Amino acid sequence: MAFPPGFLDELRARVPVSEVVARSVKLVKRGREHEGLCPFHNEKTPSFTVNDDKAFYHCFGCGAHGDVIKFLMENQGLGFLEAVEQLAGEAGLEMPERSPRDLEKEQQSRRLTDLMEDAATWFQARLRDESGRAALGYVQKRALTTQTLSAFALGYGPDGRQRLRQAMTAKGWRDSDLIEAGLVILPEGGNEPYDRFRGRLMFPIRDAKGRCIAFGGRALSADAKAKYLNSPETSLFHKGRTLYNIDKARKAAYDSGQLIVAEGYMDVIALVQAGFSAAVAPLGTALTEDQITLLWRMVDEPILCFDGDRAGRKAAQRGLERALPLLKPGKSLRFAMLPQGKDPDDLIQAEGKGAMAAVLEASQPLSALLWDTLVESGDTSTPERRAAMQKSAMDIAGTIEDQSVRSFYQSDLRARLKTLFYGDRNTGFSASSRRPGGGRAWAPPPKASSFLKSSPLAQSDSVTNVGEIIVLTTILNHPSLVVSHLETLANLNCARKDIHSALESVLDAAPTLEGLDSQTQKNTLRECMPTRLVSEVDRDIFVRSLSFTRPGAELWQAEAGLTHTLSMLRRVTDLEEECRVAELEAEKGDMRALERWKGLRAQLAQHNKDLSNFDRGLENGLAGQ
Repeated sequence: MAFPPGFLDELRARVPVSEVVARSVKLVKRGREHEGLCPFHNEKTPSFTVNDDKAFYHCFGCGAHGDVIKFLMENQGLGFLEAVEQLAGEAGLEMPERSPRDLEKEQQSRRLTDLMEDAATWFQARLRDESGRAALGYVQKRALTTQTLSAFALGYGPDGRQRLRQAMTAKGWRDSDLIEAGLVILPEGGNEPYDRFRGRLMFPIRDAKGRCIAFGGRALSADAKAKYLNSPETSLFHKGRTLYNIDKARKAAYDSGQLIVAEGYMDVIALVQAGFSAAVAPLGTALTEDQITLLWRMVDEPILCFDGDRAGRKAAQRGLERALPLLKPGKSLRFAMLPQGKDPDDLIQAEGKGAMAAVLEASQPLSALLWDTLVESGDTSTPERRAAMQKSAMDIAGTIEDQSVRSFYQSDLRARLKTLFYGDRNTGFSASSRRPGGGRAWAPPPKASSFLKSSPLAQSDSVTNVGEIIVLTTILNHPSLVVSHLETLANLNCARKDIHSALESVLDAAPTLEGLDSQTQKNTLRECMPTRLVSEVDRDIFVRSLSFTRPGAELWQAEAGLTHTLSMLRRVTDLEEECRVAELEAEKGDMRALERWKGLRAQLAQHNKDLSNFDRGLENGLAGQ
């Protein structure tokens, strides 16, 4: 519905953002703002602020931003109208009167949900009478308790084409209502309507408010054409926009921080009965964009749980492909694969709740599943095939719409491909030194050998030290270059520990830069670096003489200068490694290795000389472009 001008503004003015946020976040007042730990991603240091004067919240860690209405929607999984209604009640505001058409649609929706509740009650009763004996035997065989049957309102749609229709007609419901709700089918040719669900175990499907909007039916006869049958799309039910058990799982997910997405109704019921209350399932189709959005309103990383067979692996692949373009900072999926041939119910009954918990604990992030999928389907036996795998990986990562997430995925995949193709050949960092968060602990470069010590570069490490200062200065004054050079910066082997730490902080801050103005980006990067290092960067006379490093430089100039500097640093690292290898061979009496070492040493000396002409050579090149 359309709200009259000023209504939403009045609502926001009457309900302070901090008042609503404080119900789920511990806030501390800092001047005119409130500060706390972000509820939308895990963090130990507060980066979440609430400003009542400006009526918004903002997280500098994950970029979450919005007003009081959006906070309720994202934090509690409410729809827009639900959030507005709740806030209007708190603010003492009457909801605006709806148009006659809105009222008519609302009244019809209420009629249909009342009809669906009547049908659900009737189905429940049939499960307990003589006609439902086989269905009751089935659920008892599946070890469902009486409490579970009641909680999920399971029922039975008996055989017979007119049983439900006659029962509902006797209660005053018209055929037109039954047809609109999807409970009966109107055949072509004007024949008599007949029941849609016959001889099936019935599962009421409810919306987020707990209202019955559809049914799912499981056939009990092996001869049935379809094992499961859902209600058709109606004015109440859109199967791609809701999830089975969302009404109960929503609060459980908020409380536990975990949400399990199973494949079907019985999987969800088995999980809930075993104590995994936050469980939902799509409704007969692969996850849709709307359903993924619903999941992310409840938790940041829901776990998709699939059977350990070929069909389960294909379903996981479809989920990955659907979610990949939608990924946002802090929002992703995890994947849990059950043992071969078992669904959650089988596993829980055979091995208990602990076995299911272990499967969930072992769930892998989306990025890991993506990599496994690439490796399984790829052939790296020739350079051409390795190139094809790399192209495929970059094409897949390129489907991610969010720029910062896409950049990190591309960097991650390139690093994995490099290790797959060539092994771990990093010279400044060891594989064992990688931090769990993805950063790398600093390790000093190997000491110069006896031969290498005579190199001018070893006597004066100006290329690496000054080059690293040039890099820092350029990205501090041109923050947009951080994302475009993310991978190269992440793989830069710094000679200085403090510069390594500063770059790590810059890379951690990269996802928060998107959407900020240039000055705020600069302030953000400077604030994440030690003051002493920022002062050193600002004072360096040689670096300040390079026009491309200055704040006023054109972006293309800064880009060219940064690319040139990073290339020089990378070449120095490669030459140093080649020198060390040549030295080891020369010490064993290999005279050809000694000659190769001398040539490499000369190249290192030339790089040192190039640095003395860095400003003149590079800037002459830039001026000529």
